[in-house]
Amino acid sequence: MATHEIFMPALSSTMTEGKIVEWLKKPGDKVERGESVLVVESDKADMDVESFNEGFLAAVLMPAGGTAPVGETIGLIVESQAEIAEVQAKAPAAPAAVPAPAATPDPAAPAPAPAQVAVAPAQAPAAPAPAAPVAQVPVVAVAAPSGNGNGRVVASPRARKLALQLGVALEALRGSGPHGRIQAEDVLAATGQPVSLPRVAEGSAPAVAPSTGGAAPAPVAPAGQAFGRPGDTVAFNTLQQAVNRNMVASLQVPAFRVGYTITTDKLDVFYKQVKAKGVTMTALLAKAAAVTLARHPQVNAATTEAGMAYPAAINVAIAVAMEDGGLITPVLAAADRTDLYSLSRSWADLVERARAKQLKPDEYSTGTFTLSNLGMFGVDRFDAILPPGTGAILAVAASRPTVVAGKDGSISVKRQMQVNLTCDHRTIYGADAAAFLKDLAQLIETNPESLAL
Repeated sequence: MATHEIFMPALSSTMTEGKIVEWLKKPGDKVERGESVLVVESDKADMDVESFNEGFLAAVLMPAGGTAPVGETIGLIVESQAEIAEVQAKAPAAPAAVPAPAATPDPAAPAPAPAQVAVAPAQAPAAPAPAAPVAQVPVVAVAAPSGNGNGRVVASPRARKLALQLGVALEALRGSGPHGRIQAEDVLAATGQPVSLPRVAEGSAPAVAPSTGGAAPAPVAPAGQAFGRPGDTVAFNTLQQAVNRNMVASLQVPAFRVGYTITTDKLDVFYKQVKAKGVTMTALLAKAAAVTLARHPQVNAATTEAGMAYPAAINVAIAVAMEDGGLITPVLAAADRTDLYSLSRSWADLVERARAKQLKPDEYSTGTFTLSNLGMFGVDRFDAILPPGTGAILAVAASRPTVVAGKDGSISVKRQMQVNLTCDHRTIYGADAAAFLKDLAQLIETNPESLAL
């Protein structure tokens, strides 16, 4: 009898556990080679797990909603229907019903099955293999999320939760997300409720709820927050847990901060000229930072066990707040060599797919420099925490009218913004950071038009 295990796959190099969003097959169902078996939520995205072998799903050892560490056995596949009953009789019982969202998930610990097979992400960067014995043939691979081509409903976890609460049939909805994915707002719209879109990306405009005939609109939670009722304790979701681990890891880095005041009058004028062409301020700032980094490779470097690593490309990661809590950093690859208009289109696409949890691992894990922009919230100044694996992060605050004294003693009003650069002192020294900020300011203050060349 040939039995193959389905392991919790490693969808990214930072993933330590995953949550099962949905089993696409139930015990006894036929499984074709290359067919999706389940959907797993990693620390950053939802991805399908596909089968490399034909057979039958014999047992589900971890139900939808359950969380398991990478390498844990979560299901069993057999080659013939005759083997299903025998495997089910020997298989450990699946955990009870999935806990409520406010409770902490209880990972299962099933016993191993006869043959063990490794799981490899098909579109993820190389990562350490899960700690499990390896057999000759892999059972499943990870593929990027797909649309409705295979007949199943593709919906975000929040949309599924809302649909269950409101009694909405997802099959009857038309999704507005990437590849027809059903979003939470699609479920709300189907029930006739007002739809308030949260500010997902740092830089997007505030959401405005439709008028309700004079009544004050219900308060909308800011993006990046997962609020409970007073007195509740809300468990961290998978993305928040990943952010928490990264923030704790950053405490081991000897970081320092350098601030700079940049006059933005010329940048603001240039932005008004290109805004109508789809250029965002976030893309402008990313382009300006990337062009400056090309002249300061030390600020684009990072500390590794082998020494200081100088990346071959300048990939600007930009912090984005997610609607169900946590942060993700989509990456604008080769930002210094990409034209401004293409960069803006890429950013819009990345934000949309980040919100739908459809980013590929290399689209959020390959940043060499990070940008965090809170200017649209009117923030005067702030310090950013250095993400592990990078050498620097730039915190950008709001541009404000400021009374400025000239060198000749004259007084004028100029628009200025505060930026703070957080650096890893093992790689970047104070002089490196100061020189980078000085050149960035000179570019923005004197020649922002060059960013469109």
